[in-house]
Amino acid sequence: MPRVSRKLSETGIYHVMVRGNEKREIFLCDQDRERFIDILHEKSREKEYSILAYCLMDNHVHLLIKEGTDQIDRAMKRIGVSYVYYFNKLYERIGHLFQDRFRSEPINDERYLMAAVRYIHNNPVKAKMVKSPDRYRWSSYNEYVSKEDTAAGLTSREFVLKMFSENLEEAIKQFVRFSGEQAREEFIDINEEKTMDKTIKSEAQAIKHIEKVLQEGKAVNLKDWLMNKDNRNELIRYLKDNSILSTRQIAAILGVNRNIVQRVR
Repeated sequence: MPRVSRKLSETGIYHVMVRGNEKREIFLCDQDRERFIDILHEKSREKEYSILAYCLMDNHVHLLIKEGTDQIDRAMKRIGVSYVYYFNKLYERIGHLFQDRFRSEPINDERYLMAAVRYIHNNPVKAKMVKSPDRYRWSSYNEYVSKEDTAAGLTSREFVLKMFSENLEEAIKQFVRFSGEQAREEFIDINEEKTMDKTIKSEAQAIKHIEKVLQEGKAVNLKDWLMNKDNRNELIRYLKDNSILSTRQIAAILGVNRNIVQRVR
């Protein structure tokens, strides 16, 4: 099937989402997130693009990006290649990290732009990771609401804040108020349509399945069972294919390193 042509933005601004291959995590620790942000910063300093907002989740990233010297496809390719090289080298892996092409939608007016910033910053709230966007470390929200000079930061917040007010303090107040309002607009996001088809939907159900496996295998305990690499990989593979649990959750339940879970295919 031929690829659908990307819709071009009249303003050069796009809401972009990249996700992990097979919905798997692309950040295994804070060091990974810091490296991704460093890469965004490096390219933005070269005027290849401007970052208007961002949010790093476990298995996907939302960016609000304004084209500079590079068009969106080239800019995202540079970001992706740099991060995949870092990730694969660190975790001694090969192959794809991201799923297919990045997804994007054009942002062609101010109101939709403001709503896109709000949507991106509220992703962790929607995912019930935090109660408010200021509690999440890995987004640009706190850079937006800072009263300090953020000129050296990653986000070109002035571009958006001036849409609220020319006065910085007043703009931040209005931005905070707007960010807390109920959103009506719809934006690209992860398609979770297959989630409900998964057999295991909670950690408790996963533990019950593990107990059943141990009983059928007449194993004394989970630690002994996992000492056999084939047993371990078979169990990890089953949980990855048949549950909605994250790599982090599976690793915690089994008492193994997340890198091990990540590598099992």
